[in-house]
Amino acid sequence: MKTSESDVVISLSPSKIVKIMKDPVKSAKAVSLVYTNDRESDGITRRKRGKKYVYYYGDERIKDQVEIQRINKLAIPPAWENVWICGLQNGHLQATGIDAKKRKQYRYHPIWNALRNHTKFYRMLQFGYALPQIRLNLEKDLSLKTLEKQKVLAVVVSLMERTNIRIGNNVYEKLYGSFGLTTLKDKHVNVKGQKINFSFKGKKGIYHDIDLKNAKLAKAVQNCKDIPGKELFQYYDEDGKRHPVDSGMVNDYIKEISGDDFTAKDFRTWSGTVNALIAFKEIGEAESDTAYKSKVKEALEMVAANLGNTATVCRKYYVHPLVINLYENKSIKKYLDELDEIEIDDGKAGLTKEEAIVMKILENEKL
Repeated sequence: MKTSESDVVISLSPSKIVKIMKDPVKSAKAVSLVYTNDRESDGITRRKRGKKYVYYYGDERIKDQVEIQRINKLAIPPAWENVWICGLQNGHLQATGIDAKKRKQYRYHPIWNALRNHTKFYRMLQFGYALPQIRLNLEKDLSLKTLEKQKVLAVVVSLMERTNIRIGNNVYEKLYGSFGLTTLKDKHVNVKGQKINFSFKGKKGIYHDIDLKNAKLAKAVQNCKDIPGKELFQYYDEDGKRHPVDSGMVNDYIKEISGDDFTAKDFRTWSGTVNALIAFKEIGEAESDTAYKSKVKEALEMVAANLGNTATVCRKYYVHPLVINLYENKSIKKYLDELDEIEIDDGKAGLTKEEAIVMKILENEKL
């Protein structure tokens, strides 16, 4: 990302971000983009000419080299069909198309991607509000009797929430032989009674050996494993045909059960932040100002062990900076003390006591 692109986003004040983040039109305008879509906006189409593509706006062929260079930089895969390309250089959505698996794909403006990355920590408050409903919907779909699509996707998301295993994708499997939940094979899991063991090579060649005890999920995973074929998570359609799940299906399902634009990554960011709060509670206050730095690193390493990341990656992407700031500024004690005051989870809010404190921090503290 160019410096100018990041500067546009970083210059936004926290109060501005909170105001615009639920409104995509205002969000785009705040960073000098135009909110566009491929249904209402006239776009550019492409046609194959030999080994190259030529581009048309309506019936008129585009010959402007600057415009052609912009389109080429989008790196739209040749396999995409029904390609729509935004006619505006500053459109928030630059291109859409249907990939080889008949899934709709998107190419966004670099500034829009930067904005989404920057606001993800602000998204956590909205995610926290949505989490109880997400969990209710998961329980409802887990109760389905047959291994239909909704049931298997609910199993995958429930496992992801409890184990922090990455969602995975076919590209990483093919290129690196690494796996995530959606690409796991039957050989990667062992079920004994209420216990599930996952053993596989994950991203960056890191081997994972993860145990989970949950009677309902253990039964569901075993049922998935019993489906013919090597893929662990498959579902049956109305005609009784089996299909493997993929990351796109999982993210679409998360959007459906949350009623918002959340993805698997939001679960990891939430988990990273909650685990950071737990880690700071466990390691306690530092004895001196100089010791705080090493204590923060220690806490982040504990979070990294849960997420399968490095401490650096966790701090940059998966732990809300507010929690770290509160610890470094010696202001976190009042929140940690509240953890001791919450005796048991009443189950009414759909959040654990640690999650409830994280929500209180997000609602009351400012970056």
